[in-house]
Amino acid sequence: MNAIEVKGITKKFGDFVAVDSISFEVGAGEIFGFLGANGAGKSTAMRMLCGLLEPTSGEAKVAGFDIYKQREQIKKSIGYMSQKFSLYGDLTVAENIKFWGGLYGLMKAEIRAKKEKIVENLEMRGWENSLVASLPLGWKQKLAFSISIMHSPKIVFLDEPTGGVDPIVRRKFWEEIYEASRRSITIFVTTHYMDEAEYCDRASIMVDGQIRALGTPAELKKKFGCADMDGVFKALARGAQRKDA
Repeated sequence: MNAIEVKGITKKFGDFVAVDSISFEVGAGEIFGFLGANGAGKSTAMRMLCGLLEPTSGEAKVAGFDIYKQREQIKKSIGYMSQKFSLYGDLTVAENIKFWGGLYGLMKAEIRAKKEKIVENLEMRGWENSLVASLPLGWKQKLAFSISIMHSPKIVFLDEPTGGVDPIVRRKFWEEIYEASRRSITIFVTTHYMDEAEYCDRASIMVDGQIRALGTPAELKKKFGCADMDGVFKALARGAQRKDA
């Protein structure tokens, strides 16, 4: 069963083709890396899949819902964490959990239970009433991820989730991602850290609005004769023509 199915999706802004007829599938519970340099078109593609932007042409389903006709159902079925920290710094940890739980439509009792579980899992007991702005960046990122999946979405979209954090915190964050995947939550992640691409079940690499490579990290390294995913990425991105998408 596929969590995401994309067939020939294209997005044009006037004469500019930001996303050029891309096709791929993501299986349920899969960790799928969506890679590309700035301007490759990956953010535009992600916004279409999240129901935030309508494609110019093509077909796609996310969590079984059509991206043209059922965008509101898609929004209710996914979690999202942006590359810019998405929680409110002037609210406490507990207040953020309560606020987002309400937006996700959880009942008060569910929110209380989720708060206890998040605080316990992140070892944040005693920090519930601390302003999020006062937390170390690593904790902020892990808290944002935990809140993005507190409503048990079928899919969570992560846009550069580990930007700016040190390698140890990044590795711990990926442990959270693995745990979510084990609970059958599909992970769709963009990252510019090519070592993180190695953690994905499969990865695609976009160049100039097109998917130029798709497969497991082992398959891609073998195909392009590279020792690591950084080499694969550089081999493909070297010929990119544009800077913005």
